[in-house]
Amino acid sequence: MTWEVLSMIGTIAFAVSGAIVAMEEEYDILGVYILGIVTAFGGGAIRNLLIGVPVSALWEQGLFFQIALLSITAVFLFPSNLLKHWQKWGNLFDAIGLSAFAIQGAMYAANMNHPLSAVIVAAVMTGIGGGIIRDLLAGRKPIVLRAEIYAVWAIFAGLIIGLKIATHPWEMYTLFALVTSLRVLSYTFDWKLPTRKLRAH
Repeated sequence: MTWEVLSMIGTIAFAVSGAIVAMEEEYDILGVYILGIVTAFGGGAIRNLLIGVPVSALWEQGLFFQIALLSITAVFLFPSNLLKHWQKWGNLFDAIGLSAFAIQGAMYAANMNHPLSAVIVAAVMTGIGGGIIRDLLAGRKPIVLRAEIYAVWAIFAGLIIGLKIATHPWEMYTLFALVTSLRVLSYTFDWKLPTRKLRAH
């Protein structure tokens, strides 16, 4: 049940995120749906490849595809004046999607009895894969490749689950709230990882 709920939360959050980025880039309705679907399911496809699950397993998630399509449709039909507040709420949806999918990916790998390293990789790729594909298709520099702290929180979620620190449903939901909050704090207060510039501006 925890896995299902987190999958649903992540699917809605990333489908909405992808759809609004597409609308910001003035894509047509087909582009909006494609970017929304790719954002919602791209991370899961990459994770499946890495941990040995057939990518075709994604097609068994009919309910989640329907949820994604409904979410994208709702965003597309939403009044434009309310969508202008996306910059304010967009990062929140992204944080929710990152947290839900990172935990879901880690649980997926842990349930297959993969080692800690695989659990962390599954958490990271499920959490950030869809966002990377979304940003690349939209012609943007992926958030995860900038100095802004993003993937670190997916690694943190993978560690907690891989080390079996969180095992019960309430612990998973607490971890979800914690990772989401840390991501929100990191962009609110502009926390950054160290960078090194090789050329002067």
